[in-house]
Amino acid sequence: MDDPAWKLAKPVDIQYEIQPDDKAIAPVETQARVLYNKQFLYIGFVCRDPHPDQIRAHITDRDNDFQDDFVGAIIDPYDNHQNAYEFFVNPKGIQSDLMRTGNNEDGSFDALWYSKGAINDTGYTAVMAIPFKSLHFPNRDIQNWSVELLRNYPRSSRYQFSWSRIDLNNPCLMCQMGSFVDMKHIKNHNTVEVLPYVIGTQSGSINDSEDPTSGFINNPVRVRAGGSISYSPNSSLTLNAVVNPDFSQVETDATQISVNNTFAIFYPEKRPFFMEGSSLYSTNLDLFYSRMISDPLLAGKAVEKSGNLSFVYLTAYDRNSNFIIPGLEGSSFVNSSLRAYTNVIRPKYSLGSDSYIGGIVTTRNINQAHNYVASVDWNIKMLENYYFSGQYAYSNTQELNDTTLNDQIDNHTFGHSQYDAFFNGQKYDGSAFRLEFQRSAKYYSFDVKYNSFAPTFQAQEGYFTRTDERSINASQNFSYYPNNGFIDNGNITTSGFIRYDYSGRLMERWLNLDMWNQFKAQTSFSVSYLPLNDEQFRGVFFTGVHRVFFNLNSDALNALSLSAHYERGRYIYRSDTPSLGHGYSYSISATVKPTPRLNVDLSYNFSRLTSLSADTVLYSGDISRMVASYNFTSHLFVRMIGQYDTFAHQLQIYPLVYYKLNPFTIFYAGMTDYMNKFREPYGFKPANREFFVKFQYLIRS
Repeated sequence: MDDPAWKLAKPVDIQYEIQPDDKAIAPVETQARVLYNKQFLYIGFVCRDPHPDQIRAHITDRDNDFQDDFVGAIIDPYDNHQNAYEFFVNPKGIQSDLMRTGNNEDGSFDALWYSKGAINDTGYTAVMAIPFKSLHFPNRDIQNWSVELLRNYPRSSRYQFSWSRIDLNNPCLMCQMGSFVDMKHIKNHNTVEVLPYVIGTQSGSINDSEDPTSGFINNPVRVRAGGSISYSPNSSLTLNAVVNPDFSQVETDATQISVNNTFAIFYPEKRPFFMEGSSLYSTNLDLFYSRMISDPLLAGKAVEKSGNLSFVYLTAYDRNSNFIIPGLEGSSFVNSSLRAYTNVIRPKYSLGSDSYIGGIVTTRNINQAHNYVASVDWNIKMLENYYFSGQYAYSNTQELNDTTLNDQIDNHTFGHSQYDAFFNGQKYDGSAFRLEFQRSAKYYSFDVKYNSFAPTFQAQEGYFTRTDERSINASQNFSYYPNNGFIDNGNITTSGFIRYDYSGRLMERWLNLDMWNQFKAQTSFSVSYLPLNDEQFRGVFFTGVHRVFFNLNSDALNALSLSAHYERGRYIYRSDTPSLGHGYSYSISATVKPTPRLNVDLSYNFSRLTSLSADTVLYSGDISRMVASYNFTSHLFVRMIGQYDTFAHQLQIYPLVYYKLNPFTIFYAGMTDYMNKFREPYGFKPANREFFVKFQYLIRS
C-alpha cells in the first residue's frame, strides 16, 4: 500500500457492521482503494486495529484461513444477483476463493490471482491483483459490476463489516452490494491455458487379506502422463478438454460411520476438473454428482455466460462406471469396469432479483443400456422475502443385462411395479418432483417443501438414493438478536416431516424442536429433541424413537478451535430383522495451532447401539483421525494424515510433501499405507501401500 499508484484511487470506508448487529457502525476503521488496468483489477486494504497483537493470521494452505482476520471482495460481473466470485486474503497474504450462487458458497472454486499481506503497528494491510483472464464478464465496452468489499474481524464476537449497508431482513445479499461502474478497455479474449502433468506410482498389496502370513507383493513402477487445455475466445466462453487426466485425490476422504446406514454415502468432490464451475450444475434435486464419473479417459467442458443466460456442457468417456440403485428403504452402490459415455447440459436464465429458470439434461450410455434424465427448475422471488422454487425431472432407463454385478445389489421391487433392482435388462420410466415455498427474513422465516419421487425414477449420474416417496417437510424459525454481553443472537426452530410410499402407506413421521444460541467468545451451543419419531422399516412400524442432540462449537482462542456433538436415545437397528435399540454417539474435534505455521486437526467419532429386549450390543466402534500440516512458506508444506477405523480394524497413514506455486502448478510426493489389524501375535500388517510423485505445471497465455 506504499506504492504511489494507490494515491490515484479515492479511498472508501468499510464502515457498516453486518454481524452480529446489522444496524451498527464498524468499531474499527477499514479503508479500501480500487484500481485497474487492461490486465488486472487491484484492490488494497488498510485495516486499523487498536490491538495488533490480537490479529489472527496463520500461514496455511489456501482456503484454510476462514477463522483468521481477512478482507476481500464479492464480485458479480453480470450484475444479475445469480453468481459471484469471492476473493479473500488474510494478514499473511494467504488466499481463499469461492463461488457464490444465491446464498450458497462453493469452496471448491479456485482461480489464479495474486495477493500480499503485512501486519504493522497499527493493524495490517493487504492487496490483491485479480487478472481479468481469471474472470467471466459481459463482452461489452463499458463494464458495470456489482461488488461488495468486506472485512472479517474475529474477537469477542465474529464481526463482519461491509462497504455498503446490508439489511439482514433482505435475504438477497447480492441485491444490496455496491457497484464498480464505467470500467473501460478491459478484455479477456484468446486466453489459452495448458496444464500437463506426469505422475509415477508404485503399489503393492497383501496376497490374502485374511492371512497375515501370505506375503506382500510389490508391483512395478508405473508412469502416467496427461493434461488439459483450456481456451477462452472471449470473456464469456471457456472451452476445456482433458486427456487421460490424473484424478487422484491429494487428501483422502474422511471415513464416515456407516454401520447402521442403508443408503449410499455422499463424499465431496476433490478433483480439479470437476470442481471448477461445479456450482453451475447445482439444482434442487441432486441430478448430477460428478463422482459417478470414476476414471475418464477423455472429458470436455464448455461454459458460456452471456448476459442473463448461462450454459454449461460436460462430456466424458469413463473407463470404470459406478451406479447408485435407489429404493424405498436403502440403496446399493455398484462398482464396475464397464465403459460409459456421459453428457450433461445445463442452461440457466436469470430473471433478475434473485430469480431464475433453468434446466438440466444428463445422459449415460453403457453398451446397450442407458439412463436419460431431463429436468426443468426455477426459483422465483416474490416481494422481498418470499420465494417459490421447484423442479420436475423425468427419467428413461434401459437397464444393463449383466448378472455378474447383481451380487452388489440389495434386490427389491420398485414399489408395486413389475420392475426390480437387479440388472436384468428391464426398461422403465419415472419422474421426480419438488415444490418449495419459503419466507426468509431476519426475525421470522418458514419453509414448506413437497417431494414426489416415483419408484422407477433413476438419475445414474446424480446422487439420488431414495425413491418411492411422497413427503411434506415444514419448518419455521424465530430469530432474536439481543447483542448483549452474553449472547449475540439465536433462534428457535420447529420442524416436522411426514413420508408415504407411492401406494399411500405411512413410512415416517417426526417432529423436531431446536434451540441455538451464538454466545460471546465465538462460542455457539444448540440442543434438539425429537418428541415424535415413528418409522416403518422392513414391515415393522416403530414408534417412540425419541432422541436428543447437543452441539457445541467454539473459536474463543486463536490457537484452539473446538467442536462436539452428542446424541442419545432410541434407534432402529436396520438389519434383515430390524429391532429397536438404545444407543448413543458422539464426536469431538479440535484444531490446534500452536504456531502460525503448524496446524493439527484431531477428530474422534464413536457410536454404540444396544438392543432394548436383550441388552445385547448390536454394534460399537469408533474412528480416530489426525491431520497435521506444517507450512514452511505459503507454497511449501508437509502433511501427515493418520486414521484408525475400529469397525474395519484398519490403520491408514498418508504422509505428503507438497509444493503449490498456485492452485494449478503443483508438485507433491507421498504415500498411502493401509494396515489391517490381525489377531495376536501378528498385530498390524500392511494390506495395501502406494508411493506416488506428481508434477503439474500451468502454462497461460
